[in-house]
Amino acid sequence: PNPKKTLSPGAESIRQVTTTRRRMMMRAMTTMRMSTVRGSPRGLGVQGRRAHALGKAQARGAHVVMAAVPSTLPSVDFRVRVRDESIGGDNPFTWKTFTSEDYFKGKKVVLFSLPGAFTPTCSTYQLPGFEKNAEEFKKLGIDEIYCLSVNDSFVMNKWAKDQDLKAVKVIPDGSLAFTNAMDMNVQKDNHAFGQRSWRYAVVADDMKVVQTFIEPGKCDNGSVDDDPYGASSPENILKYLKGEEFDKGA
Repeated sequence: PNPKKTLSPGAESIRQVTTTRRRMMMRAMTTMRMSTVRGSPRGLGVQGRRAHALGKAQARGAHVVMAAVPSTLPSVDFRVRVRDESIGGDNPFTWKTFTSEDYFKGKKVVLFSLPGAFTPTCSTYQLPGFEKNAEEFKKLGIDEIYCLSVNDSFVMNKWAKDQDLKAVKVIPDGSLAFTNAMDMNVQKDNHAFGQRSWRYAVVADDMKVVQTFIEPGKCDNGSVDDDPYGASSPENILKYLKGEEFDKGA
């Protein structure tokens, strides 16, 4: 009989990683088959949706990264275009610097962040959903709702105007100061987006993060399908605030 081959430590490590990835993909594929909704994770439970998102990202070779946020909202500066009637003319706007404390200090807030202004899911479901349910959030103890994106203030102001926002306030994070500090930055070079924010939401009370809602499958340079939406939806966060069963996300 042939003697048993002994793998080097490096080869053994590679084999273990490959085996682990294969098992994760197999679990994701098995869960996907259990769905009654063809081609969609909607028929899956919370764990199933997580496996579904992770499996799809890994199958495409996307770089899947850990998802976590600090326990306290980071203190950064935001450059914002604000209206100033004293300027006069057709474009009475000037630059002003706002801090995290200006937005979040001494308040209980919902902050949700998304890949980009004017993008389909954000414009069709998430942002309008928060605006529509603003009064219900207020009744449940939320002082303010903020939408943050890695876009400049010109873009965010135009998006807010197009969405006819009255309750939700937008925050421009064009330089990723806040997004990087939250460790929620991802590369989207495959869509020529550059660095953007992963989709997530938090409930924070006086800057302290009380609950997170991070979409599963956080990855760099995934496909258009690697942008799950569910945990950070207004409907899910309302369930949390009402004390109902909710999806915590990743």
